[in-house]
Amino acid sequence: MGDKQKTPDWVAESGAWVLENGHRTLLKLTGGRWPHKLGRMQALELHTIGRKTGQQRSTLLSSPILTSERIVLIASLGGASHNPAWYLNLVAHPNVEITVRGETKPYIARTASTEEKAELWPEITRGFGNPYDGYQRSTSRDIPVVICEPV
Repeated sequence: MGDKQKTPDWVAESGAWVLENGHRTLLKLTGGRWPHKLGRMQALELHTIGRKTGQQRSTLLSSPILTSERIVLIASLGGASHNPAWYLNLVAHPNVEITVRGETKPYIARTASTEEKAELWPEITRGFGNPYDGYQRSTSRDIPVVICEPV
């Protein structure tokens, strides 16, 4: 067995950029009416505070698990070898806001423990076309699972 084939970072980052900015464009063109789901996952906007700038940052993401008790986010960056900036920001400043279908609420974000990730991973990766298993296979880093709980 050889080394795991890695996705080049520029490919992973480009794919993530296209998905986010394509989604942003569609929301703008439809006045925020569409799309609210990406496959079976809920689309949302995460608002963090920049760890270097202190300024508010917003990122469009999808959540494989969204309930009134928690929102689960996956810091995959398309399987890149490093964590996305939004994840680094929420680690530095765990008080975040999340907008779902036009409603913004405050949350406390934390990285799931190894045990929590193992428990959540089958639900996260269930379903046709779910990319997270492939992203995890394409990188040597352990992709963080983030649990956001209402304040």
